[in-house]
Amino acid sequence: MSENNNRGRIRKAIAPEVVKYINDPVAKSDYETSYFTYLTINRAHVLMLEKQGIITKEVCQAILKATREIEANPIAPDFKKESGIEDLYTSLEKRLIKMVGLEIGGQQHTARSRNDLGATVLRMDTRDYYLKLCELFIKTRETLLNVARQNYDAVFSGYTHMQPSEPVTLAHYLSAVLNGLERDYHRLENAWQGLNICPLGGCSMGSTSFNIDRTMTARLLGFDKPMANSIDTVASRDYAVEITSALAIASDTLSRLAFDLYIWATPEYSYIEVDDSCAVCSSIMPQKKNAFTLEHIKARAAHMHGYLMAMLACMKTIIYSHSKDTSVEATKNLRAAMLEMEGDFVLTELTVRTMSVKRNVMLDHARRNFCTVTELANYLVRHDNISFREAHEIIAAVVGNMYERGLSCAEIDRQAINEVSVPAFGFETKLTDELIREALDPVRIAEAKKIIGGTAKEEVTHQLDMIEEQLLKDKDVCAQRHEHLAKAKAELDAMTDAMIAA
Repeated sequence: MSENNNRGRIRKAIAPEVVKYINDPVAKSDYETSYFTYLTINRAHVLMLEKQGIITKEVCQAILKATREIEANPIAPDFKKESGIEDLYTSLEKRLIKMVGLEIGGQQHTARSRNDLGATVLRMDTRDYYLKLCELFIKTRETLLNVARQNYDAVFSGYTHMQPSEPVTLAHYLSAVLNGLERDYHRLENAWQGLNICPLGGCSMGSTSFNIDRTMTARLLGFDKPMANSIDTVASRDYAVEITSALAIASDTLSRLAFDLYIWATPEYSYIEVDDSCAVCSSIMPQKKNAFTLEHIKARAAHMHGYLMAMLACMKTIIYSHSKDTSVEATKNLRAAMLEMEGDFVLTELTVRTMSVKRNVMLDHARRNFCTVTELANYLVRHDNISFREAHEIIAAVVGNMYERGLSCAEIDRQAINEVSVPAFGFETKLTDELIREALDPVRIAEAKKIIGGTAKEEVTHQLDMIEEQLLKDKDVCAQRHEHLAKAKAELDAMTDAMIAA
């Protein structure tokens, strides 16, 4: 039987504009990312067809031998030279048929469609990149944890509304970021449940009358199970939205971290200095050291929002079945989003790992910028037996007076408090100048807060220990998933080799 390029009721060749703007870009992208994935699925499918008695052993052997040769000699699709092809799969199928003939090669596509095949390819390709991103995410968290453990004693002013708030430590701040990233990671980790299920066997959307074994192909391809409904196999790309959403949320957390570091790297703050390897100079101003990577980390969060919104907008008004809106146009943003996020994790990890922390500058600012006066109000409550609201009013007036006189927090003394407390409330404070200095010591304040979630080294150590414990669990789950896929690949390769050799 000769090769047949019939396109059913379609009699004209594909327009060159369609090839240029749709088929060719998609096929080239698939060649770069999915060439071996298609061939892996082909091997699993024909092994299953042989096992179920749908094709003969001899046909299976011939297809597998040719597939191994195609794997060993990749050839990119070329629409200008090849007629009758629409995508990477038809190019591969045409090559197979040329090698073994239509009667044998044409049996490979029994009991499946490009719809369920393409859905399976995308899940497998996504799965590999997904695990890579999980590893990079974990590495970024590990680096933040290591930097936190090195900075229990780096006391500085925390901020609310971008104004000095209360003394904290860099370890405590990074613990906060790590807690946020832990939740972000678990959103991404949970996406595996919706990702690692197998569409193969759903065919175009209505299943098949052939007695195929979908559990076998799911196992050989490393999936946890077959998808339960044939329409859902080709309709669903919700895992792509879920993954992109989880990554977009994580990018926001990284952007907020980058923004803080960006501010703290300015000469006005000088809390940190980015490493030379993460900075650039101006083309005209030689004094500049621009925090180059932090600017890109912040901006990439906006890109992630765009990818997510493009996906949601593309998928909101389409049939719940197969269409190119779903399978191509919506999901093209998934790989772009994952590539963007790969850079985000790498740049964040590098910047944090190599930055310098200026503890003395941090502490000096905390001593002078009034971030300690909440504790001074607490001292008034304890020693003068007044309500906190009264203490707050007194200290607020003291701070106002100090600002008017151009004085810093370090210059508050007993006289400054009595200037307010006597006329306003009719008492002199029992605080001595020594107690006031004690109250205003940012190091002591940070160490005094030992409650759950507090800033004391003992409590922050406990926080970081819990974070590390969860990190180890997350690494273990990621390793188990890698191992599961490796075992499936080994089984498929062994079955392929055994069938060829039989």
